[in-house]
Amino acid sequence: MNAKLILTSILLGSALNTAAFQSLESNYRTTGNGVVAAFEPQRQVLQTSSAVILDGRREIQYGVVVSPEGHILTKASELKEVKKLGVTVDGTQYKEVEILGTDEDWDVALLKVPAAGLIPVVYAPTSAVEQGTWVVANGATTRTKRRLLAGIISAKPREIPIAGGAAIGLQLETKGKQLEIKEVVEKSGAEEAGLKKGDLVISVDGKAISKIEEMAEALKGKKPGVIVKVIVSRAKKEMAFDVKLMARSQMVEEEVTRNDQMSGEYSARRSGFPRVLQHDIMLGSRRNIGGPLLDLDGRCLGMNIARVNRCENFTIPCEELKEIAARMIKEAAK
Repeated sequence: MNAKLILTSILLGSALNTAAFQSLESNYRTTGNGVVAAFEPQRQVLQTSSAVILDGRREIQYGVVVSPEGHILTKASELKEVKKLGVTVDGTQYKEVEILGTDEDWDVALLKVPAAGLIPVVYAPTSAVEQGTWVVANGATTRTKRRLLAGIISAKPREIPIAGGAAIGLQLETKGKQLEIKEVVEKSGAEEAGLKKGDLVISVDGKAISKIEEMAEALKGKKPGVIVKVIVSRAKKEMAFDVKLMARSQMVEEEVTRNDQMSGEYSARRSGFPRVLQHDIMLGSRRNIGGPLLDLDGRCLGMNIARVNRCENFTIPCEELKEIAARMIKEAAK
């Protein structure tokens, strides 16, 4: 029985409102052996066209194979603390891995392994699929075999704004007719640029600043990653600094909600994406992020970029993913 027939039987069984059919037998649940077996063609695509990203021997996430020459896309922010990067594609492990570039807007990194003849994903013709459409992604994995999980598209495509917006990383207070830096937030763009406690702010991007409200107005509408020119007075000497704005969530730990507490390991970055698909596959951990999202024909609808909570996952749509891959490979070749 193929995947579509199995899924039809699941839906029909769920719809029967009798005591005898109040629940499905385990074989026909979304993680049951019967259902998983029906998805063997899609599992084979995951086997050859998704990659397991490693830190030493520890699996940290998945990736999407995007060229026969060994180019792989994966989630960038999860690589920051990696000490010994490795990649496994199908049954082959690569210990020589280059990070060719990153795209901060999408939180994507381009990796390169010394390979030839890999099988890249085949992109779906469109990501404009209906809510309720069945999709497949990487579940847990063994040393050599990809496993899968199934679910549905659960929301319409949309932008996910950055949680908390962009911030400059300064605590300010009014001192007479001037604005003084009271504290510089650790790991902020302000700290990296060299601003210090006690500096008096003169202007931001050419706009005179003397009130906290004027600082807020000068930064209004700007996104993380934007560089602003800040002029301050330090020891009666004017100094200019180029300050990179950061997402507020990068500097201040997000408030943990009750839903977060129930969700297990969600992605460190789960907001600030230009456009995403959303699905409900029960990915048990953020380690299941980074790989492809497939339709029932085994085509890539996009790349899983964030586990938001126990029932929400975000995916970069295939149109944007295809553009990201082509652009980053081209830039890396220069």
